[in-house]
Amino acid sequence: MSDVVLVNITGKDRKGLDARITGILAGYDVNILDIGQAVIHDYISFGILAEIPDPEDFSSIFKDILYEGHKMGLSIDITPVDSENYEKWVHAQGKERRIITLLGRTISAGHISSVASVISENNLNIDGITRLTGRISLENPQDNPRASVQLSVSGKPLSIMDMRRRFMEISQNSGIDISFHVDNIYRKNMKLVVFDMDSTLIQAEVIVELAKLAGAGDKVNRITESAMRGEMDFKESFRKRVALLKGIRQDQLEKICENLPLTEGVSLVTRTLKQLGYKLGILSGGFTFVGDYLKERLGFDYVYANELDIKNGKVTGRVVGDIVDGERKAFLLRQIASRENIALEQTIAVGDGANDLPMISIAGLGVAFNAKPLVRQKASNAISSVGLDGLLYLIGLHEREIRQEVYQTAQYSFG
Repeated sequence: MSDVVLVNITGKDRKGLDARITGILAGYDVNILDIGQAVIHDYISFGILAEIPDPEDFSSIFKDILYEGHKMGLSIDITPVDSENYEKWVHAQGKERRIITLLGRTISAGHISSVASVISENNLNIDGITRLTGRISLENPQDNPRASVQLSVSGKPLSIMDMRRRFMEISQNSGIDISFHVDNIYRKNMKLVVFDMDSTLIQAEVIVELAKLAGAGDKVNRITESAMRGEMDFKESFRKRVALLKGIRQDQLEKICENLPLTEGVSLVTRTLKQLGYKLGILSGGFTFVGDYLKERLGFDYVYANELDIKNGKVTGRVVGDIVDGERKAFLLRQIASRENIALEQTIAVGDGANDLPMISIAGLGVAFNAKPLVRQKASNAISSVGLDGLLYLIGLHEREIRQEVYQTAQYSFG
């Protein structure tokens, strides 16, 4: 009967290390049952779970690996694994898996300790930890630094609701974002992302800016805040606000677009996602004249928003067609996914207000961005500590992959 051993190798990384160790094992016809490696600041942790067909070879393998490790200045540990423990390990595959992403300007040991404690208390195991953001220079700090760490965990949580509550408490107390979602085949195969517009893609509520032009800023602002907190029916509040815009000239609408501030990271996230082949949509309770402007500027595929009624070059205070509220956003997300032959599990929805919750709740990955408290409580994933490009880390992209996509886009555009 064959033997199973676990080989753990630690020390300063060296070129050819993997080839030398596996070359020794190959000389004894060893089968690799599991293998993993991580390198942090030029120091390696390399593990191999191996099946030795002839148990009599164990002592020779042990001696050869120890000798090779000594020559390279490595620490070697070889541990026999009994058949019972090995079979338990085999049968443990197929456990529920989740991805927990920490996102912030910086990430401290305290942040990771707090999150890891919640994971442990729920009888979950951390299988892997990966830094997604690039290396940070201490001599030349970035103006808008970002730090993201992704944890892969396995097991069935004792209480998902309690975990979400605890993560939210840590997030509120520490200022970092903690996202928590199931790891499945769809997570690596997302194809459609839809965004709210006002206070998500742009750092403004357009209806408030229009109200200022109409001299009704305070009135509209009060109605807007009430609606975003979920205290008033969106359609009712929207009609009341639009009525206050009567008389604004059409040329004033065009000037509004030119001065709207884009959210931090929005150009990077849309450019990267488009380069990766995603379809992008705007589903907004705002207005089509802004959505069309962003579609042209940022390359969106779909825009659904509210169309202001304009007669004789002036806003009438009415809306053309159906009002885009929360339920319609969810309907439109389903419609676009169906048109593109994309499963809902392959969609991402991003928004900040109560009227975004219906689409956030049905998307494969729903994200609350700089969201109101009500939305943050109901969304499993949130971004509030960094710009909108934080979404790229939530979907698992590494900084080097983001840079590569941007470089390829630049080459295509200017080469």
